Amino acid sequence: MRRMTTTPDTHADPAPTVGRSVDWGVAASVGERLARPAPPVTDYTRTQVIDELAAASRAAEPPVREVTGLHTEGAIPDARIVDRREWIRAAAASMRVMTGGDVEPAASPHPLAAVTGKVAGAQTGAVLSFVSSGILGQYDPFGSADGVLLLVYPNVIAVERQLRLRPADFRLWVCLHEVTHRVQFTANPWLAEHMSRQLATLTHDMGEDVGAVAGRLAAYVRSRRDRESVGPEDPSSRGVLGLMRAVQSEPQRAALDRLLVLGTLLEGHADHVMDAVGPAVVPSVATIRNRFDARRQRKQPPLQRILRALLGIDAKLSQYTRGKAFVDDVVGRVGMDRFNRIWDSPATLPLPDEIDQPQRWIDRVL
Repeated sequence: MRRMTTTPDTHADPAPTVGRSVDWGVAASVGERLARPAPPVTDYTRTQVIDELAAASRAAEPPVREVTGLHTEGAIPDARIVDRREWIRAAAASMRVMTGGDVEPAASPHPLAAVTGKVAGAQTGAVLSFVSSGILGQYDPFGSADGVLLLVYPNVIAVERQLRLRPADFRLWVCLHEVTHRVQFTANPWLAEHMSRQLATLTHDMGEDVGAVAGRLAAYVRSRRDRESVGPEDPSSRGVLGLMRAVQSEPQRAALDRLLVLGTLLEGHADHVMDAVGPAVVPSVATIRNRFDARRQRKQPPLQRILRALLGIDAKLSQYTRGKAFVDDVVGRVGMDRFNRIWDSPATLPLPDEIDQPQRWIDRVL
């Protein structure tokens, strides 16, 4: 099934976006240079894991389709098995598309534009290098006309060694999660369009008065200073996400909320599916889940904790737990067929206050 995607009009005057302020070539090259070395492996092991991940990505799709009730047309596409540097290049290219950036930095009359673009590119590359050592896989709906599934084999090797897992089982388990994302998007083509629209709003330069932005930032600082710890805090109010929300316009905040809810749903649904499929196809699934969840919760060194907070990684991890709890609850109450009403349109996606109150979504949609 071919998906419609939003592409910029190269003949029109380009709208100002965050992506056009980044030199994406610099981002990719800096990220590659800073990437951590992969765990040592023999040529035999490297070939084996690449072949096994490729096979697992194909084998995962039929059971995922069966459990989800989501069906796609045509042959199962091959995954791209990549190393850390290849993932960084692919991620930089995808981020450029997502944020409306240019392949080549546009000429600007401002004398510092080229410098700031390179600085922003270097900063982005540093972030990508940090993320590249931990990501196991990623379905990228913007990576090509039909999307692409990336599996980062050095990181798969590193985790299965660290957690002492059966390699074949863990590799299939990872593929179950990532293939679920591929099925989500290919069975529901409107998802990529919905994401593109929110990203376009989020990355568009609203041209606001600096004073208005500064006022919102000051209010955010005061709210953080005065807030009393009365319970669990919404992850979107902390770290870089909280700072983003503080300086954004109202349309951008609404777009960010929709993206966060969508991400929470997609990640939680994938975790639900991998556990539902797992017992039938992954013999050691219980061991994998227990050790993997313990790894997610493990304390990190201080510098890593700071970086994770700044990059919103802890908020990302909360998407798995909150999203899975939502999907588990709804499917447990109404079954997968009725749950799948969620994929009808943007109007049937959960609202922000429904993620933690699944009955509200059931009452509204079903």
